[in-house]
Amino acid sequence: MCIFIFSLPAKLINGGIAGIIGVTCVFPIDLTKTRLQNQRNGQQIYKSMWDCLRKTIRSEGYFGMYRGVAVNLTLVTPEKAIKLAANDFFRQHFSRDGKKLTLVKEMLSGCGAGTCQVIITTPMEMLKIQLQDAGRLGIYTAYHMINLYSLKKTTAYNVGPVLVTQKLSATQIASELLRTEGVKGLYKGLGATLLRDVPFSVIYFPLFSNLNKLGMSSADGKAPFLHSFLAGCTAGCTAAVAVNPCDVIKTRLQSLNKGANEEAYSGIIDCATNIWKKEGPSAFLKGSVCRALVIAPLFGIVQVVYFLGVGEAVVEFV
Repeated sequence: MCIFIFSLPAKLINGGIAGIIGVTCVFPIDLTKTRLQNQRNGQQIYKSMWDCLRKTIRSEGYFGMYRGVAVNLTLVTPEKAIKLAANDFFRQHFSRDGKKLTLVKEMLSGCGAGTCQVIITTPMEMLKIQLQDAGRLGIYTAYHMINLYSLKKTTAYNVGPVLVTQKLSATQIASELLRTEGVKGLYKGLGATLLRDVPFSVIYFPLFSNLNKLGMSSADGKAPFLHSFLAGCTAGCTAAVAVNPCDVIKTRLQSLNKGANEEAYSGIIDCATNIWKKEGPSAFLKGSVCRALVIAPLFGIVQVVYFLGVGEAVVEFV
């Protein structure tokens, strides 16, 4: 018989702690991913992940790599908590008949988790992307000498004067969106977020579960620390690369500000069609290495914290 002991408060605590630790560790690479995905062919400012990090530090300083991190740290706790807790909830629901979870039921549990998390993920990503991409747009616009009235001059590069956009905050962006578009403004790209996160969870959770089972001992039913970490990394990396085309579409749709000659899209199909025609199929893999480097350790850390049972210890103590 398959029995799940489910404690919602403990799962929420575990998900929150894991999310904060993971995001703090990998955020600079996530910023790089966003900037690489948003630049068009023939208009590249960054040649690679390392080039992007180097230029970001030179022009915006060390903390420039953490543009938008406050949004993530604020919302990643409910996001990861909902995702992980929802997956456990659905797994418990599907195992009530006492039978072993089949692969299909594991995938359905992941699907449910991915669907639930977009409540938080969509506005979080919406705000984060604007902040992450602001530096790229400032440099891009500088080279094209457009909208000079909204920019200020600096000499961060040796190649000539570079213009950097005024600093924005998540609060300013959220307030403006709510004022002009209402709540739906924060949920721009909801369909694309679902298109990315549901398949991701469908792949990730069953794969992690089965990889983690390979290291479980019959004594306590738990896998060793390192095994859980590697299982999380492997499953996260695989799922991240698999859904990267959807992530590119989501990033493009959620980017409110465009550089010169950067087109806007009317929806998912329009975005996918234009990327395919103008940039080729390889454009859908932009930022895939960065995304794998972000998701692999992020979910490795998440699963280790989750399975260490920190939340259960806190709930028991309280």
